[in-house]
Amino acid sequence: MKNYTITVNGNVYDVVVEEGATSGAPAAAAPVRKAAPAAAPAAPAAAPKAASAGAGSIKVEAGAAGKVVRIEASVGTAVKKGDAVVIIESMKMEIPVVAPEDGTVASIDCAAGDSIEAGALLATLN
Repeated sequence: MKNYTITVNGNVYDVVVEEGATSGAPAAAAPVRKAAPAAAPAAPAAAPKAASAGAGSIKVEAGAAGKVVRIEASVGTAVKKGDAVVIIESMKMEIPVVAPEDGTVASIDCAAGDSIEAGALLATLN
């Protein structure tokens, strides 16, 4: 991911852009936030939730803060790189959170209606 500071009509925004989305699905991006007038350090990511028993080694993390709208895959489902695992809503847009690589869903670490922060662990794959 790359961080950019963009100024639009005198308003300064910090933007995080994810690289490498080749599946044709739009890449999830962090929400646009107004930057502090002085260069303030970015807030640290939320502490990851405790791994559930049998959790996989491949993490599926939120690219933006928002609310979980629906879970697209269930534990045991085989997914391909770029397949939607969870759909989140951020800034009135539905954003698919996709599998970073092929695998099988090992755990779902969120539920529909959960409020999440950017970088939150949503699921794991094997």
